[in-house]
Amino acid sequence: MSYSRIGVRPLSGALGAEISGADLAHLDAAAFDEVRQAFWAHGVICCHDQQLSHGDLVAFARRFGALDVHPIVEGTAEIPELVRVWKPAGEAASFGTGWHSDNSFFPQPSLGSLLYGVTIPPYGGDTLFASMERAYEALSAPMRDFLGGLRAIHSASRAYDPRVTGAAKYRGEAPMKYRYSEIINEEVEHPVIRTHPQTGRKSVYVNQMFTQRIVALSEPESGALLRFLYAHCTQPDFTCRVRWAPGTVTLWDNRCVQHYALDDYRPFERLMYRVTVSGERPA
Repeated sequence: MSYSRIGVRPLSGALGAEISGADLAHLDAAAFDEVRQAFWAHGVICCHDQQLSHGDLVAFARRFGALDVHPIVEGTAEIPELVRVWKPAGEAASFGTGWHSDNSFFPQPSLGSLLYGVTIPPYGGDTLFASMERAYEALSAPMRDFLGGLRAIHSASRAYDPRVTGAAKYRGEAPMKYRYSEIINEEVEHPVIRTHPQTGRKSVYVNQMFTQRIVALSEPESGALLRFLYAHCTQPDFTCRVRWAPGTVTLWDNRCVQHYALDDYRPFERLMYRVTVSGERPA
């Protein structure tokens, strides 16, 4: 589409765009509609030089829909939907460091995620994004047909089970605040191929962090197929990269995009704030 109120510059040939000329705290209806269209078209949109209060960030996110309150990662006391994503200097990053789609273990996974940079290291800490639509398009027709009839089990057990990832964070001994919830052990079932409700485009919907197995396949069959899909979906040709700066806001579409937070800035502190927009049951 053409844009008259904002500038849109693609980040790569696969997905992602930088948005210019938009003050996210003061968008009128016409400008917001163009931002939303760019979001649907590119899967990831990045806006630099924003000056947002917590209320501004949450208000902008609400324009896309209702917001999630995460059942495990605690939000701020004032705004439960707002998560303080903090990594102290000298420690390893531990949040989002693996390919995944946010909250695919929810019965209705998050539509999108917004992340706002406050304290940013001088280098490192970029976020990689991968287009699951491009991954789907690159599959052979027989494989697309086969996957279209399959469903997969998603769960938070590998990512949040204290027996797997450690119990220290549930005792308040981590930079970010967590609370134990039985949702960690629950399982939900989603299609392996999902259709985007706005664009009608199809994408692969499995991810290494939360997908457990393929329904109706044997364990060896499921494992082999998932390993193939994980490698296929994160090929460099399907990706883009966001380099953060103070005041950068990035919004990505969890329905058709995976992301990976790089852990290559251990000497430095980083502080960001995240909000996730509630989604629908995958179709």
